[in-house]
Amino acid sequence: MSRITTLEEHAGCGGRVGFYSHPSTTLGLEARFGVFLPPRALAGEKVPVLFVLAGLTCTHETFLIKSNAVRFAARHGLALVAPDTSPRGAGVPGEDDAYDLGTGAGFYLDATTPAWRAHYRMGSYIDTELPQLVQDHFAIDGARRGIMGHSMGGHGALVHALTAPQAWKSVSAFAPICHPAIVPWGEKAFAAYLGPDRKAWARHDATLLLEAGHTHPTSILIDQGEADQFVHNQLRPDLLRAAAGGAGQGLHLRMHAGYDHSYWFIQSFIADHISHHATILNTP
Repeated sequence: MSRITTLEEHAGCGGRVGFYSHPSTTLGLEARFGVFLPPRALAGEKVPVLFVLAGLTCTHETFLIKSNAVRFAARHGLALVAPDTSPRGAGVPGEDDAYDLGTGAGFYLDATTPAWRAHYRMGSYIDTELPQLVQDHFAIDGARRGIMGHSMGGHGALVHALTAPQAWKSVSAFAPICHPAIVPWGEKAFAAYLGPDRKAWARHDATLLLEAGHTHPTSILIDQGEADQFVHNQLRPDLLRAAAGGAGQGLHLRMHAGYDHSYWFIQSFIADHISHHATILNTP
């Protein structure tokens, strides 16, 4: 069993919020993550778990602190696990030069280009190492696992759920990057991490995955603010909606007038997302 180091723990909403680090064999670096355990888990009962993926520039703390998800997860008996958004301290030249590439911008995939592939392996970390780690150390039922995210994290949640629906039983997103292969954020990251061959990008793009026939057995919940400054040039939920329709994928895409890209938007609708996951994950 891999060791973990407790950085801090706090009582909250009848449960416990903790932040931890561990030596990641996947990333080749010390990695940090956050966990919320509801009251039932503190009593030793294994509970379902929801992985929450934050967006560009965020850390393992951001979603748990800013989303207001903890109180609703406590109510529904869900654990929350929040990974970091990238490796830290990989020493790749330029990894700290821009907010949308490198540190804080791992895009939840495994890089294949020489400069990035040694440490930027957030895809395998999310799929394999971190789920096993939290199962080993906390009262978490790994067979009942869902995933959600915001922006870059919404992209990660959709891609992971569509490529491994047997592992991720439920999925939702706030303002996800829906078609990264054609928008500036995605093109920059994919070219750096995956190289110039756009065919290699397709398995990391939710819209292209749907067009290729990848679906999830449950309906996908997505909330998007109409006043989001990135909706038309970076996020493109319209293209995801079209791809889902063509694939026969259940999709509940809700557009909200007046809401932007911030955590105020997430706080406004997080209760619906936690309920969405709880309905699926708490069903035997």
